[in-house]
Amino acid sequence: MLASFKDDIQSVFERDPAARSILEVLLCYPGLHALWGHRLAHWLWHHRLKLLARWISQLMRGLTGIEIHPAAKIGKRFFIDHGMGVVIGETTEIGEDVTLYHGVTLGGTSLKKGKRHPTIGNHVVIGAGAKILGAITVGDNSRIGANAVVVKDVPPNSVVVGVPGQIVVRSQPRTNGTPDLEHGRLPDAIGETLAQLMDHVQRLEDRLNGSHPHPPIVHIPQKGIWHGEDFSI
Repeated sequence: MLASFKDDIQSVFERDPAARSILEVLLCYPGLHALWGHRLAHWLWHHRLKLLARWISQLMRGLTGIEIHPAAKIGKRFFIDHGMGVVIGETTEIGEDVTLYHGVTLGGTSLKKGKRHPTIGNHVVIGAGAKILGAITVGDNSRIGANAVVVKDVPPNSVVVGVPGQIVVRSQPRTNGTPDLEHGRLPDAIGETLAQLMDHVQRLEDRLNGSHPHPPIVHIPQKGIWHGEDFSI
């Protein structure tokens, strides 16, 4: 038990550069408080004290803004940064070294009993506001972008962006076992595809027009930036 508490505190220092001292972490990190409250509630849940477990879960929800169902299974070195608005459903399973940011929902999509919440692999980072819904699996070493909505399985070593989530499998899988906290570094899969399509159409028009190409109605974004004059704004 003591070793587990030490791991939890060390995880905060490893993943949040704002952490300065053990006392600060103990007093000022609601994600840590919610995790410890969940461990107690989870123990009670599996010792047939389910009402008391739910009451503790709701108490921690009021104190931290983080709602974790007592039945959820959470692995070692779990870290919730900031935490407000996090919801983790009953049949959720979370692996080791997982990081969540505020506003994340690991939710269910069915009224049926049984497995209806996500399974999260090891070393997964889930960005602020992301929603992972249903009995799906997010593979190891994946990163879910901020505000992404994930409703289908994610292979290991993937990055997911957008609504609904677009899956991009890494060309260089992570092998060092450290969490990928760059959850603001996201590929624009739809934008890049649209830009390539526009470029292809423009080249076809240039070929048809011979030496007198017409300027495009909407210009291809330069270095990923669209220009307002193309959209009358």
